[in-house]
Amino acid sequence: MERFKYEIDIFWSEEDEGYIADVPDLKYCSAWGETYEEALREARVAMELHLEVLEKTGRPIPEPRARQAS
Repeated sequence: MERFKYEIDIFWSEEDEGYIADVPDLKYCSAWGETYEEALREARVAMELHLEVLEKTGRPIPEPRARQAS
């Protein structure tokens, strides 16, 4: 998925006992994994499917927000 570069926030969730990967620019797009790497991999799948649905339904695709340099 190189069409767009979206930021993915990954954090540990005690409640879910795993890593949550959230894509802030794509509302309701998130994933879960037992490991950081699994959460990242699942988030990429979720993003691709999310964008596919937006395209098929003719809804606008959000532009990725610009990252601020540290």
